[in-house]
Amino acid sequence: MTASGQTTSLLDVKVRVTPTHEGLLFLEHAKRILDDVEETRNAFKGKDNDIQGRIRLTVSAAYARLYIVPFIPELLRRHPKLEIEIDFTDKTVDIVEQGYNIAFRMGELQSSSILAKRIADNPMFLVASPEYLSRAGEPQTPAELADHTCIPFAKLNHWQFKDNHGAIHNVAVNGPIKVNSGDAIDDLVQAGVGIGLGSLWHVGPALRAGRVRRVLPSYKAWPATRIWAVRPSGRLTPKRIKVFLDYIEKVIHTTNEKRYGDLLPSQGDE
Repeated sequence: MTASGQTTSLLDVKVRVTPTHEGLLFLEHAKRILDDVEETRNAFKGKDNDIQGRIRLTVSAAYARLYIVPFIPELLRRHPKLEIEIDFTDKTVDIVEQGYNIAFRMGELQSSSILAKRIADNPMFLVASPEYLSRAGEPQTPAELADHTCIPFAKLNHWQFKDNHGAIHNVAVNGPIKVNSGDAIDDLVQAGVGIGLGSLWHVGPALRAGRVRRVLPSYKAWPATRIWAVRPSGRLTPKRIKVFLDYIEKVIHTTNEKRYGDLLPSQGDE
């Protein structure tokens, strides 16, 4: 009974329920199970042109903008029943706990509890602007980089290079600024701040346009890095995931060949 003497029914009481972290996690796993059930049904139907279901992936925003997002429209035209959910982040996330089907990662993989598919090479180039090289001179060996203004990525101020004889050269580099963005390194190099070590997909456009030049072109950044598509282990690969990865691998390879064919490492170049 209320203060005014009216009776309140339990049916009039509104209850707000907030799911716990465990509840949300359970819901995400339940959705994945339902997706797999639907995928199994589709497999037995034998319809390759009826690919459907949700794909949740996480990828660096900078890379996705160049190599994932531009090709999604064509993929959806081919398979209009697909649903693509993309989380743009540079952080390494737990794909099992957070319910992702795929994560794109670069460099060396740290975990052995995931399945990985090599999508592309990720060649790293040492570059500087013509203005900087004219002002500071051009290094002839990796050791001379210690006397130059360099732009390390975050705290990675030890660079390694491999020469044509297979010898590895280590050098400690430094400069007035450190950033954790490949795009920012490219911008700073073009502005003449110093020498940067960047992925081809970051520095390639400026390299092609002549706004930057390769430094120490006879040395290769070491170790060679790759771009991987990783997914949870211990599960069958749904057809929609295989179709997506095969498509993305093909268009990335074709795009790189078209843009930077003569700059790409050869097949046996490790």
